[in-house]
Amino acid sequence: MAVADTLVLAYGLNPAEVTRIPEGTSTDNYAIADQTGRRHFVKVYRTRDRLDLERASVELSEFAADGGVATARAIRTREHELIETRGRLLMSLWSYVPHTETAEGTLTGARWAAVGAAMGRLHSRLAAHPSAAPTLEPGAAVCDVAAARDRFKSLILAYEHMPRLGEFEASALQAARERQAVLGDVERILASLPQLTVQVMHGDLAGPNVLLQNDDVAAIVDFGPPTPGYLAWEIVRLDCDPRASCPTVWRAGSRDTPISPWPIETPTLRRPRTTSCPRFVSAVQPSSARPSVVGTSGTTAPRRRCT
Repeated sequence: MAVADTLVLAYGLNPAEVTRIPEGTSTDNYAIADQTGRRHFVKVYRTRDRLDLERASVELSEFAADGGVATARAIRTREHELIETRGRLLMSLWSYVPHTETAEGTLTGARWAAVGAAMGRLHSRLAAHPSAAPTLEPGAAVCDVAAARDRFKSLILAYEHMPRLGEFEASALQAARERQAVLGDVERILASLPQLTVQVMHGDLAGPNVLLQNDDVAAIVDFGPPTPGYLAWEIVRLDCDPRASCPTVWRAGSRDTPISPWPIETPTLRRPRTTSCPRFVSAVQPSSARPSVVGTSGTTAPRRRCT
């Protein structure tokens, strides 16, 4: 088997068991047990097209781990590389985080505070990343409402000219009309936003990438490459996930958020930045042409404009 052969040649690891597990967006994933029973996690990259970005993502994960953030650790090859590129397979090897479940739809009770503290430690560490220093930028710049109007107009016309709408198309047409109707409210929300922190972020901080052990955060995984974005985006992706058991006071913008430990772990980012998050998501979500923005794995963080 190619996975086993690569592990032996590149890592000196002789696997006793190789099990295919659910794949990632651009990887095939495997759970590995070595001859001693120790477990590992393997990512096999399908192409070389994004290999530089994948390597930068692993480097960001290691940067976070070196700063005390709970995450899986990458295991280097015999040549001390983070990604094996010389053999038949392009592969990275990771420590395995046992006995966990993801935060996807499971955030409730004490888990909120644990996730808030973990996110705070993560953002505090990434603020020190050498690729970009944190800045304050206008919150109003996150969405281009004029472009959103044009986009919804085009979508609505395209659907209305279809001879027959399927279930998805009918739902998308309804969503486009509803979102087009509230863009005036979006403009008012954007005008009320203060300056917001922009810095290097995780890049895909959604429920599936937060691993929980009971009420504690065991690991934050699957980093993106180091790219600056609005921190409010990463907060609301978890806080406003409709599948989570989220207190209604947070929906109303209370200062007592479910992730209240976040500001404690990020003392240089003042609490008013945090309490702007409900307004932030109230602007970003209706302006997006996607079926769902917040809480949808694979969406990207808005840097200047929402999409």
